Parts: sequence; C-alpha cells; structure tokens
Amino acid sequence: MSLPRFDEDAPRPVAPIAAQDGTTLERLVRVMQRLLADDGCPWDREQSFESLRKYVLEEACEVIDAIEGGDRAQIREELGDLLLQVVFQAELGRKEGVFAIDDVISGIVDKLVSRHPHVFGDLEAKDADEVLRNWEMLKAKEKAGRGILGGVPKSLPALTRAQRIGEKVARVGFDWDDREGSFAKVQEEIGELRVALDANDAAAIEEELGDALFALVNLSRHAKIDAEGSLRRTIEKFTRRFAHVEARAKTEHGGFGDPDKGTLPLAVLDGYWEEAKRAEKG
Repeated sequence: MSLPRFDEDAPRPVAPIAAQDGTTLERLVRVMQRLLADDGCPWDREQSFESLRKYVLEEACEVIDAIEGGDRAQIREELGDLLLQVVFQAELGRKEGVFAIDDVISGIVDKLVSRHPHVFGDLEAKDADEVLRNWEMLKAKEKAGRGILGGVPKSLPALTRAQRIGEKVARVGFDWDDREGSFAKVQEEIGELRVALDANDAAAIEEELGDALFALVNLSRHAKIDAEGSLRRTIEKFTRRFAHVEARAKTEHGGFGDPDKGTLPLAVLDGYWEEAKRAEKG
C-alpha cells in the first residue's frame, strides 16, 4: 500500500515550551508511515523488530552520554533519536496487525494512572520510598504469575541489572537494614575471594569475584550511588590519566618499550601516573 505524498520537509512552527502538548508526535508517525510505504525507503522497509534491537540500545546509551555531558541541546536530540525507535517499532507492529502507536501510548498511560493511586486515587504515600513499594505491589498484582525479578531485563548491563535487582527485592523487605550491614557483606565476600585466590581455584575465584561485585553494587545502592555511573566515571578518569602516562612515555622514552628491551619499569610509569593525579587535583 502506498501513502499519498505530503510535504513533510517544510519547517513547522513549534509552540513555546510551556504550551507544547505532544501534538507534533503525529507528524513523526506520518513520516514513519511514509518511509515504510511500498514506495518508501528501501532500508526502512527491510527492518524488523530483531534488526532494530541494536539501535534501541545504541540510542538509549547516547541519551545516557548526553545526560552525563550535561548538554541540554544534545539531550533533546538524542531523545528524538530514541523516540524514533519507539515510533518505528510501533509502525512495524501496525504492519503485522498486532498493535500501533496509540496502543503503545494508551498502554503506558493506563499503567501510570493505575500505579499512582496516591495521585489519581485515594491512597496516601508519605515519601518516594513508599511510592516505590506501592508500585512493586501493584505491579505484582498486574503481573500475577511472574516473579518480582521477572521484569528486570536480562540484556541490561550487569552492574545496572544487579542494582535494579537489589532495589526490587529491597521493596519487599529482603535487604540489610542499613549500609553497615551491606558493607559487612562486602568484607565477607572479599574474605571468601581471598580464600579462593589462595587456593588458585579458577571456578571458585569466578564465583567469589561475582559475589563480591554484587555485594559492592548493593553497597552503592545503600549509599545512594549509581553503580554503573560510578564505574563509568572511574573508567573515564583512568582513561584521562593513562593518556598522560602514554604521552610522557612517548616524549621521554619514545614509547612504552620494545621487544628487545622490554617495557618501561612500573616505577617510571607510576611516576607519570602520579603526575596526572597531581595535575587533576591542582
């Protein structure tokens, strides 16, 4: 089926921010329908839910990068790219005759209303923690037969998934009373990892390392720190400092070494690392 051509290239006025109400979503839906029409874009028409999986993840990660960068214009642009994935897949659902964009929007609106009885009903919630506990209870009723952890996506990055699991079980009371109990668990797991390392048992090392990482993620949750974001920032810090080490090694020694002479002594490299740290602090 071909759709009639229409002028979607012409600039459209956008209402002032305070007056915007989502009506421009219709234009995006129409553009996507045009791209998927029989005489539309060959690439778009070849896509499927499966082929678009990687783009959903990529666009979501680009939103996260933009948020961490603090650039509001970049956040706006990346949110648009992510929204495109929602509309694109809704139109694929339309082509299969299983759902379309209004079903997607209606579903999330109904969910928001039903899970906010403290706003749209008579239930009271004194703080955000109680809101989350009520959310999990209502969700459990809606998803009868599915476990508490059934809704945590397996494709999440491991640290994020671990933190989400900790959050969910905590809302039903399966948690340490405070971060001291969580910290004690970290120490316990580190001790067990030490034993596995001393025994040089590869399988035990893998298991205990995983337990220690999971315990650290739970500690980050108790400390109200995002584990994934914390590690990402540490990776960026390491990358910056190592770039200084690399530059100094190149300037002073022509590089890190060669097959005949071996690599530079760790003491030398560590000295450059300390330079980088001092420069950042200065």
